[in-house]
Amino acid sequence: MSTLEVNQESTKSLGVQQLSNIGWNDSMEELCTSKAEELHLLGYEHVKAKEVWACVSSRYVKSGQPQLHQLVNDILSLRATHFMNYLMLSAYKGDSFE
Repeated sequence: MSTLEVNQESTKSLGVQQLSNIGWNDSMEELCTSKAEELHLLGYEHVKAKEVWACVSSRYVKSGQPQLHQLVNDILSLRATHFMNYLMLSAYKGDSFE
């Protein structure tokens, strides 16, 4: 049995909550870091992965935790204009950026 087959079997036996606790946070952090680096290339040099996560997760305050594929899509498809609008609204509300 290959390593991939073993990993697939162990993934099937884990509950969704356990699976999300194992590597979910690391994966989301990597995606947010990647998006922050992309925004750096577009000229937004002070963007942090934490701010990207705050922007994306703010969409789900009322509805709760979305499916993993929806989160990944939202992070990777985040546009600079939407991110800047989020920052501006946060500034108007008095939210801290740190």
